[in-house]
Amino acid sequence: MASATTLLKSAFLPNKSEWFSVRPTVSKPNTASFPINVRALAFSEELVKTAKTMTTPGRGLLAMDESNATCGKRLASIGVDNTEENRQAYRTLLSSAPGLGQYISGSILFEETLYQSTPDGKKIVDVLVDQNIVPGIKVDKGLVPLVGSNDESWCQGLDGLASRTAAYYQQGARFAKWRTVISIPNGPSELAIKEAAWGLARYAAISQDNGLVPIVEPEILLDGEHGIERNFEVAQRVWSEVFFYLAQNNVLFEGILLKPSMVTPGAECKDRATPEQIAEYTLKLLYRRVPPSVHGIMFLSGGQSEMEATLNLNAMNQSSHPWHVSFSYARALQNTCLKTWGGRPENVKAAQDALILRARANSLAQLGKYTSDGEAAAAKEGMFVKDYKY
Repeated sequence: MASATTLLKSAFLPNKSEWFSVRPTVSKPNTASFPINVRALAFSEELVKTAKTMTTPGRGLLAMDESNATCGKRLASIGVDNTEENRQAYRTLLSSAPGLGQYISGSILFEETLYQSTPDGKKIVDVLVDQNIVPGIKVDKGLVPLVGSNDESWCQGLDGLASRTAAYYQQGARFAKWRTVISIPNGPSELAIKEAAWGLARYAAISQDNGLVPIVEPEILLDGEHGIERNFEVAQRVWSEVFFYLAQNNVLFEGILLKPSMVTPGAECKDRATPEQIAEYTLKLLYRRVPPSVHGIMFLSGGQSEMEATLNLNAMNQSSHPWHVSFSYARALQNTCLKTWGGRPENVKAAQDALILRARANSLAQLGKYTSDGEAAAAKEGMFVKDYKY
């Protein structure tokens, strides 16, 4: 297969989006006509095609976009130094797992990985493309304190995003990801909700303008003692603002993917929920807030164990929906894989086998056919960490 760079050079690269005005006839007397700006998105057909490719049955996303600092924490947990060489080795292990493309349709990368090659000199982007996996890129610049709020955060990264996304497209990325968070114990305040929704909408519009399908990620953090009803109430408010501002920014809904949290009780809540209850609340939220034109709902795993994330996804796919209800997991795909590898070259195959095992389990869950029979104890271990961040 030709490299991603070769494909890009031979591909037709449309011009930037163009704007034109339409002046409607106004029948009301003594009222001046006014222009309506209609946005013509140059990449619209490609965006829809990419979104459809990423939402094929039985497949989901592998999130391997941890920042270098967070990747360092993961490596430290297995006694491995946080060096570029070790990050390269681990990310090569993930992207080159044989047969990964059967279960994974897209992989979210950190900027270092997008421009990185394997130890053998092959671009990691090309390794993914060879497996029929769409390369993507994390584009936000992380969370910072939101002044005037109740100790809440906002996500930075809009400055320079247009030029960065254009460069990422040239490098081979075809989708982007922007994560912002909402904290239930801290409110959430109206300021934090509107800031999160507006930032996601601006990012989505800019990404589409440069050919990248935006993954919209409004994460409701698991921190807190609140029950599932409270999570559902807050998520409704957040999602309504998100889709309102997406529309305000003329975002093409057919060319986005949503990466939300599942509706669960808080991590410290004494009343736990079954997969069936989580599925009921989460699907009710989808039907109330998400237009059917959105192709894929790619759930994040948050602090769930590997098996919990798979069971909950499977419960949601016991009925049909207008969306592709799937996964975009990081640690819920990588946790056992990372521990199995341990930084040792002789463990690479066993680690890749562990990754494929989890990818296959979630593929079955996307099809509603997963059972937990035979799952190892490691898959049942909780992974919630309060300071979890990218």
